[in-house]
Amino acid sequence: MEIHAELKTLSKMFCGCKNDPFHAEKPNIYTCPVCLGLPGALPVANKKAIEWTVKLGLALGCKINLFSKFDRKHYFYPDLPKGYQISQYDLPFCYDGKVKTSFGPVGITRVHLEEDTGKLIHQKINGRDVSLIDFNRSSVPLVEIVSEPEIYSSAQAKEYSKKLRQIIRYLDISDCDMEKGGMRLEANISLQDQRSKIKDQKLELPNYKVELKNINSFRYLERGIEYEIERQTEILNEGKTPVQETRGFNAEKNMTFTQRIKEGAADYRYFPDPDLPPIRFNEKWMGEIKSSEPELIDLVFTRWEKDYKVDRKITELLFETAAESKKLDEIFINLTKQKLSVDKFVNAVANKKLMIDLFVNNIEEIVNTFKKSVAVDEITDEQLRVFIDKVLLVNQKAVADFKSGKTNVMNFLAGMVMREAKKKVEFGRLSKLITEILKS
Repeated sequence: MEIHAELKTLSKMFCGCKNDPFHAEKPNIYTCPVCLGLPGALPVANKKAIEWTVKLGLALGCKINLFSKFDRKHYFYPDLPKGYQISQYDLPFCYDGKVKTSFGPVGITRVHLEEDTGKLIHQKINGRDVSLIDFNRSSVPLVEIVSEPEIYSSAQAKEYSKKLRQIIRYLDISDCDMEKGGMRLEANISLQDQRSKIKDQKLELPNYKVELKNINSFRYLERGIEYEIERQTEILNEGKTPVQETRGFNAEKNMTFTQRIKEGAADYRYFPDPDLPPIRFNEKWMGEIKSSEPELIDLVFTRWEKDYKVDRKITELLFETAAESKKLDEIFINLTKQKLSVDKFVNAVANKKLMIDLFVNNIEEIVNTFKKSVAVDEITDEQLRVFIDKVLLVNQKAVADFKSGKTNVMNFLAGMVMREAKKKVEFGRLSKLITEILKS
């Protein structure tokens, strides 16, 4: 997998132009001689973008190259004004990381930084089909995460991509807006017989790969990979080798299509960019980056599961960034001090039963709102039994359903008892009493 995410720095990667291509009032307003590739323009690297790239690498468990550089990657396309892209080749900022998935770990080959291209817009003008170029996106900082060939199914590719998006958003370095192109997914797919030879403990890779380019949806990624598996299987079963090429995915037809023949690294004629000095990290700078690194998101979920017995799948719905997780931490601490259930709070918020804004309302207000919502009225068991007997007497069908194994009717019976008593009673206590009476 190759995953690209646009970093949300204030300015572009190599110039001072505003980095806000999605909200620009009109095309080509955030441009200058540098991002338009005009002769004589000199780039200057964005320090914040470099720091955020390293920050992401650290979150993925990567090693950091303390000496790095930018390279020129040559190819010709209308949205690339210079005729080359400033990227990184043999010395990326980060390398050798790992992402855990339920299917097994996926190694990270590299995390490098480059500039984005302009955007092609295809439309009709005066009855003619034309292609226009908006350079507002040109030279926006773009981080690329390249995985090892350790993804063995479309489901794993989807989970891996979602996990990366979650980590990037948690670090608050990119919005990863896939609909607008702020995050793009690319899968390099090839098939081989499972009995292929293993060399040096590693499966020898096939002699071809097909790249699915610029996918903007996890669902489309999964469907595109599945289609490619079927298409390539048919070709291989005929004794042929699939063409090494770049393909797109047509969501309406649910199929991939040829875009262009795939280049190799030699075709790009990489060489160090002579206009940009190499990047050296000293201890002070690395220390500053590491000190800004938040607690790893997986550690946050593990700690919450251990301390508060909350389900990760539910807490994942409540926040996105590290700053938001920090506020949730403070809310959980305050709930615990008041002997209120964090688990019930999390479920109430996730299920929209507690209508509060976690990141706008202050903590005291949030805790008090929840406290009122779970407060119960004082009533003795003896008083409750009177109301339970009355409800059971007039709801014989529900009683019969419960005795036949349909335990979900308990919600109905408990609700009727509380309505009859005109009291708010803790559900666990009430359902226990109803069960005892029904079994007596």
